Formats: sequence, C-alpha cells, structure tokens
Amino acid sequence: MKKRAVVFAGQGAQFVGMGKDLASAHPECQALFDRANAVMGFDLARLCAEGPIEEITKSDNCQPAIFVVSAMCYTALRKLYPELQIAGTAGLSLGEWTALYAAGVLSFEDTVRILKARGKFMQAACEERQGGMVSVMGLPMPELEKICATTGVQIANLNSPEQTVLSGDKARILEAEKLAQAAGAKKTVVLTVAGAFHSPLMASAAVKLEQALEGVVFQVPSVPVVSNVTGLPHGAPESIKQAMVKQVTSSVQWVSGIEWFKQNGVTEYIECGPGKVLSGLIKRIDKEASLQSIQDVATLDKAVAALKV
Repeated sequence: MKKRAVVFAGQGAQFVGMGKDLASAHPECQALFDRANAVMGFDLARLCAEGPIEEITKSDNCQPAIFVVSAMCYTALRKLYPELQIAGTAGLSLGEWTALYAAGVLSFEDTVRILKARGKFMQAACEERQGGMVSVMGLPMPELEKICATTGVQIANLNSPEQTVLSGDKARILEAEKLAQAAGAKKTVVLTVAGAFHSPLMASAAVKLEQALEGVVFQVPSVPVVSNVTGLPHGAPESIKQAMVKQVTSSVQWVSGIEWFKQNGVTEYIECGPGKVLSGLIKRIDKEASLQSIQDVATLDKAVAALKV
C-alpha cells in the first residue's frame, strides 16, 4: 500500500472565491464556515467568496481564512474517501497549524482563534519594524550563509534545494539581493510581503502568541506532524506548543521535512488548500513523488478518483 502524507497551504495562497463551491456542494464544509463565522464575529465565508482581495490578504483575516478553506478541503476528502490512511501531515508556516488540527492536536474553534490572534500579532510586528523578504534561486548554502553573516538577514524558508528565502530589515534585504546576484544566483525576487516573516523582527509576535496559547489544550497527534522548526515529527503536546511559538521567528525547514517523509516511505502527497505551491516545492525535493492537489470541487473529485485507483 502507498504511504501518503497530507500537506497544507501557507499564507500567500489566498484568492477571492476560495471555499465557495466546496461549501455549496458539501454541508460539512458549509458547517466549518458557520463555526468560523461564530469565532471571527463576522461573515468570513462572504469575505472569502466576494473579497476584496485586500481584505482577505490582511494577516488577521488571511490566516484563519486559509486554515478554514484548507480544513474544508480535508473534510471533503475524508467524506468522499473515508478509508484513506495517512502516514503524517505537514504545512508551510501557517499551514502547520492546519496540519496539527488534521492530526487532532487542536480543536477547530481553538485553531481559528489562535490564527486570528497570530495574524494580528504578526501584522503589528510588521508595522513596528520595516522588514522584507527575498527569494534566491540557485545559490549554494555556504554562499547564502555568508550573505546572511555580512548583511544580518536570516534564512527564513528552505523551500527546495534550489530555492531559499531570506528575511530581515528592508534595507538589508536589498543589500542581500545584490550580494546574491553578484555571487551567481540564477534568479532573485523581492517578495511582496508585509514584513520579515520567520526572522527576529517577529519577536514581539512570538511573545504575544506564547501568552495567547497559555490556556489552550494541545493533544497528542494521531499521526506524525512534521515541525517547520526541526524538519522532524513533533513530540509531546507541551513541546508542540513551544515549537509553534518558536516557529514565528525560526527558519522553515521544509526540505528536511519532505526528506523525512521520503526516508519513511512516503511516496504520495495530497495538498489541501488554496493554490499548488507546495506540490511544486515537493516535486523539486522528491522528483519521484506522486502529487494530488485539492482546492475546489473539481480538484477534489479528480484527486479522490486518482487516490482510489
């Protein structure tokens, strides 16, 4: 039997209309929107369906919205393929919270509350310090580490063997980009983001998140959930909580996480949530991997049919 992992989208994958047809087709998905609306205190379903994109993109809306739509994709998958067995879950940054929810670590309502607060804290941290991020393609790790040491920026995301994202003070990010180009990078792209995610500039958000998590109960995962911070499965509930605070300022070890899955026999990945970014990254890490992506009714039906073969 194939070993399968489910992975969940991160911030940046949002689009107007996400979740709308799933909610119309599956009452279980509409119920998740209704439960999220009660927590958020406004009609999140309508915001996702109608936009505007500027409102969806605000971190305190975006993070719970992507979580809810990703949870809907996973719920619909489980409904249509109840016998599906998975070997673990993972998610990119925000998506790691969805991975924890899918593994039974957190309740749906608690996850919505946490992500609304996390988004608010991260937006505030962005406004406190002018930060930025740059994606660098085709530069070896020793060169990237040298650039970080010279400029004072940090490696934020190890997305694939070819792509690494740097994060830090805005002026230093521009300096880092020039050094990367001079060192022979194949391509550099300054990202359109609110601030320096996964860097020390997010420290105030991490402190506030730690306080917000004090009364939240974390359960033992039902399947391995790979941590962004270590690239290895999470441990006991209290250590999960600590790791999720640390995640705000730490590098995302996505490559290591997918390599762990590969070493443990996972050959197929199901991406749940808006966009197909993770499928693209996984293919660059494990060229032999089989990939399914679910973000609406059409891709859900296609994925279920493929998985049942």
